[in-house]
Amino acid sequence: MANSKNSSTMAVPEAKAAMDRFKTEVASEMGINLKEGYNGDLTSREAGSIGGEMVKRMVKNYEQNLK
Repeated sequence: MANSKNSSTMAVPEAKAAMDRFKTEVASEMGINLKEGYNGDLTSREAGSIGGEMVKRMVKNYEQNLK
């Protein structure tokens, strides 16, 4: 990898808090309990479901803003 930065580093540092709130909101709506900090006890399916739903909602929001 050419870039030595951590892949989880946000381009806009202020966005991290908003993304964390968004992730918590999505997980809660899906019935998945996230705790503050490390969530290594989640299954791959649970973690992937949260991330997938986040992307789905972001794409939907982007598409709506194009109109």
